[in-house]
Amino acid sequence: MLTKFLHSKHFKPGGKGALLLVVSLIIIGWLLNTPEGLLGKADAVGYAVCHRFDFRSFHLGERQMPLCARCSGMYLASVLGIVYMGILSRRKAGFPGIKVGILFVLLFSGFAIDGANSLLNLVISDGLAKLNPGLYQLLSKFSLYQPNNLLRLLTGTGMGLVMAGVIFPAFNQSVWVDVDMSPALPGVKFFLPLVGLGLLVDLAVLSENPILLYPLALISSGGVLLLLTMIYTMLGLMIFKQENRFTDWKQLAFPTFMGFGFALLQIFLIDLLRYSFTQTWGGFPLL
Repeated sequence: MLTKFLHSKHFKPGGKGALLLVVSLIIIGWLLNTPEGLLGKADAVGYAVCHRFDFRSFHLGERQMPLCARCSGMYLASVLGIVYMGILSRRKAGFPGIKVGILFVLLFSGFAIDGANSLLNLVISDGLAKLNPGLYQLLSKFSLYQPNNLLRLLTGTGMGLVMAGVIFPAFNQSVWVDVDMSPALPGVKFFLPLVGLGLLVDLAVLSENPILLYPLALISSGGVLLLLTMIYTMLGLMIFKQENRFTDWKQLAFPTFMGFGFALLQIFLIDLLRYSFTQTWGGFPLL
C-alpha cells in the first residue's frame, strides 16, 4: 500500500527523496534558529500559537511556561484526550452523540466567554485608562468579572478536550481502511473520566512544582505539534486522494512525516514573522 502511494502519479521518481530533503531542511533550519535547549524549543513552538504574556502564564521556578495558562490547558488536554481515545477507542471514527455534544457546546461556550472577557479586561487595563479615560469608562461596563489564570486554565482544558474529541475521529475517518464508525467518545460515562483526568493535570499545573511542570511544559508544546501534524496529514491525504488506504502505522509513516514537516514549517514561518516584528521570544509588547 505504501509503495503504491509513493510511486503513484502523485509521487514521480525522486519525489519521495525530494520531500524528505525539504522536510529535513525545515527541521534543521528551525532547530538552528530557535532558542537553545528543550525548553527553548518548547518556547519557540508556543511562540507560534500563543501571546506568551508572562503575567498570564504559570512558571517553572522563575521561568515562564512555553504557553500561557489558557493555551497550556488547551494543548495538555488535547494530548490527554487523543491518548485516552487512542487507548480505549483505537480506530473508532464516529463523532460524539447528543449528550456528549451538549457538553462540548458548554465547554466551548465557557472557553469563548472567558476568553472574550479576558481580552476585554486586557483592553481596559490601566494603560487604556491613562491613554483614553472616556473609552476606559465605556468598556469597563462590559466586563463580566475579573479574569484569572485558574479560569484560563480550566476553560482551556475544556476546549482542549473538545478539540481532541473532534480531531481524533476525523483523523481516523481519513486514514484507515478498516475504520469503525462508532463514536470515539461513546457516552457521558466514557467522557467524564477524561474530564477527571484533565482536572488532575490542571492540579499538577497549579502546584507549580518544577518536577511536574517540566514534563508538562514539554508535553503542552508537543501538543501543538501533534494537532498540527494530524491536521496536515489529513489534508495531504485528501489532496492526493489517498484517504482510507492504510491498515497500520508503518504504512502511514511517510504521510505523517510530511504532515509533521508542514506543521513545523507553519511554526517556523510564524516564528520568523513574529520575531522580525517584536525582536523578542517573550510575549507581545502591550504598549
